[in-house]
Parts: sequence; C-alpha cells; structure tokens
Amino acid sequence: MSGVPDPDVLRPVVGAERVVLLKPLVQSELIEVGEYTYYDDPDDPEAFEARNVLYHYGPEKLRIGKYCALGTGTTFVMNGANHRMDGPSTYPFPIMGGAWAEHFGLITGLPGRGDTVVGNDVWFGLDAKVMPGVRIGHGAVVAAGAVVVDDVPDYAIVGGNPAKVIRRRFSDEDVERLLAIAWWDWPAELVTEHVPAIMAGSVDELEAVWKSVR
Repeated sequence: MSGVPDPDVLRPVVGAERVVLLKPLVQSELIEVGEYTYYDDPDDPEAFEARNVLYHYGPEKLRIGKYCALGTGTTFVMNGANHRMDGPSTYPFPIMGGAWAEHFGLITGLPGRGDTVVGNDVWFGLDAKVMPGVRIGHGAVVAAGAVVVDDVPDYAIVGGNPAKVIRRRFSDEDVERLLAIAWWDWPAELVTEHVPAIMAGSVDELEAVWKSVR
C-alpha cells in the first residue's frame, strides 16, 4: 500500500521541526529504539541522547519499543548514576582524580537493575523521568512529571513521585487479548489500512482484523 510513512525519516511531521523519530537519530550501541517512536522537543530534539539519556556508561541498555510517544523532557536515568550507600559517605571521590583516583575500585561494580525496557505504544507525558532498570509495559501511559521507580504493568496509567498506578486502561481480559493481537508487530501496510481501528476501535474490532489476517 502506498502512503506508508517512512520510519527512517528523521523529521516525519511536515512543519514540525520539534518532532524527531528516534530510530534514525540514536547512534549509541547501548540504545535500541523501534520504528515510529518519536520525541517532541521545541528546543533541540536531536540532542536526545546527550540530554535525555543520563549517566549511560554501560553495559546496561535502554530498549524502547515501536510507536512510542515521548513528550518534551522525557528522561531516562541509567545505572551509571548509582553511588555507594554502604559507607558513611555517598560522594564519588575517585572520579575527581589526583590521589583519590587510586581508589577507583570503590566505585566499580556497583549493583544495578539491568536494562531499562519500554514496551510498544507507550506514551510519556511532559518531563516524565524513568529510573534505572525499570520495565514499562506495552500500551502504558506515564503522566507528566511522573518519576517511575518500579515496573509498570501493560496498559496501566501511572503518575506521581514515586509513580503509582492510577488505573488500568482495559480489563485484564482485554489486556491479554491486546497483547495477543500485538498490532505494533503488524506490517506497516496493515497498520496503515487499519489506523481507525487501532486508534479508536474496540478491542473486538481490532481482534477481528487480527483474526482475519492470521
């Protein structure tokens, strides 16, 4: 089908320089982003890696799925931000150099929570912040200003600091059906054909499309 948007175009929205697709933008091997996931920033959206993915020294990865919408200021704090907390001071003396650098072993091998993983079709509001090692489920909504410190269930809406589940978008049964449908894994041509059902249809309607093409 003609008219399928190109997932490799950096700025997909005509006249909106503030919106960039992240997959063609990111360069770090520690960041993986699915097709059509975008970041919106009126200042400098192309600085996403430097300004919005912080303390990313590896080896943990940031994995973001397809069709996610990241509002201005969405920030991912990675495991490199960790400090020791088992002694009297949390100050990272060795990074300042000089004789203090002789103790660099004191800040290596700090415990981490692993990769930060964002599912598909996740919406982040303005200035949302995600802490290290969090897993955010498919179809979730992260409210503006939320600080996500724990895993977020599929199709949950979370908000606050620390973020808590406000409500679920669908019943458990419908969430199970939506995860089976997994429309984000459909070919782009099929998605294009059924945008109305994906955006505004019922779960029954979307499931009917899925069953018709299996």
